[in-house]
Amino acid sequence: MKALVFHGPGKSAWESVADPGIQEATDAIVRVDTVTICGTDLHILKGDVPEVTPGTVLGHEAVGEIVEVGSDVRTVRPGDRVLVSCITACGRCRFCREGAYGQCRADGGWILGHLINGTQAEYVRVPHADLSTYLLPGAVDSKDAVLLADIFPTAYEVGVLNGRVRPGDTVVVVGAGPVGLAAIATARLFSPEKIIAVDLAPARLDAAKRLGADAVATAGEEAEQLVSDLTDGLGADVVVEAVGVPESFEMCTRMVRPGGHVANVGVHGKPATLHLESLWIKNVTITTGLVDTHSTPTLLRMMAAGRLPAASLITHTFPLDHMEEAYDVFARAADTGALKVVLGEPQHDALTVRTP
Repeated sequence: MKALVFHGPGKSAWESVADPGIQEATDAIVRVDTVTICGTDLHILKGDVPEVTPGTVLGHEAVGEIVEVGSDVRTVRPGDRVLVSCITACGRCRFCREGAYGQCRADGGWILGHLINGTQAEYVRVPHADLSTYLLPGAVDSKDAVLLADIFPTAYEVGVLNGRVRPGDTVVVVGAGPVGLAAIATARLFSPEKIIAVDLAPARLDAAKRLGADAVATAGEEAEQLVSDLTDGLGADVVVEAVGVPESFEMCTRMVRPGGHVANVGVHGKPATLHLESLWIKNVTITTGLVDTHSTPTLLRMMAAGRLPAASLITHTFPLDHMEEAYDVFARAADTGALKVVLGEPQHDALTVRTP
C-alpha cells in the first residue's frame, strides 16, 4: 500500500510500505477513505515529538471501512463504516475504567502515528478496535466525521470541559487554528457572555467570528488590552491556549482573572516559564491534558443532528495520494488560508490480509 512515512525531522514521503495485518485478536484493519492532517503532525515533522521514530506512518485521524477483524472483536465487522479515534483504549486498565482513555496503559492512548503506524495510508491496523472505532450513521458525511477523530473532542474536553466554561463566562481562545475554532464552537454550547479569539492571521480571526467569537484581537499587547477592557480590568474567566508556544502560554496566564482557569491544549515543543511570582496569589487553575475521546459518542450525535459546524472548518480537499501537497498547504496556513485539509479516495485496490 501507499502511506506517508516519517524519515526524521523535516523529512517525509508518500511511498510504498507493507500492508498491515492482524497482529492481535482485538485488532481491526480499516480501509481508509478519509483522513486529515493535525497540527501535531507538523510538530512531529519539526522534531518536537522524539518518540516518533523514522519509518513510522504518520496520522491519527481517519474514516474508513472495516475489512477484517480479529477473533475477539465484537462491536464492528467487515463492511462497517467507522470513525477511527485518535486515541486507542483497551477498556480494562485503571485509566480506561475511569474514562481516561488517553492514559491507557495497555498499549493504548495516543499510539497511532506516534508509537505505531498511523492513518495517513490506504489501510491502517487499529488495535483494541471495539473501543477505538465508532460506527457512523449514514447521515454523517465522512469529511465532517473525520473532524471527530481529534479536533472536536480535544477542543471540547481539554479546552472547554477542563476550563470549566459556565454560562455568563468570558472565554478567551488563544490560537484560532482548527482546535481553537472547535473550542469556540463547543464553548458556545455553555452560553458564555462573550468569547474573544486571539491569533496572528486575519483569515483565522475572520473564521473565528463566523464560528461565534464576539471579539477578535491580534496576539500581543492588543489582545491583553482588549481582554482587560472587556472585563473592566478583571481578566477572563477561562483562557484556552491552543497554540503550543511559550509566548502564548505566558500571555494566557496574564489574561486570566483571579480564580479563573487556563486550559492548555497546545502541543509544546519548548519549555514555558510559569510565573508563580505573580500567579501564586491569584487562585488560578492551570490544566493540561491529552484528549480522552470519552465525548466522541456525544459529539457524534450532535453532528448527526446538525449541531456542530464541522464543514465550515474544511478549507481544502485533496485525493489521498496528494498527501505531500496537502502537508505543504496546511503547513503554510498563513499564506494559503488553510484551516482543516481533508484527503480522500472513493475506492481502493483489494487488500489481502495476513493472519497472525
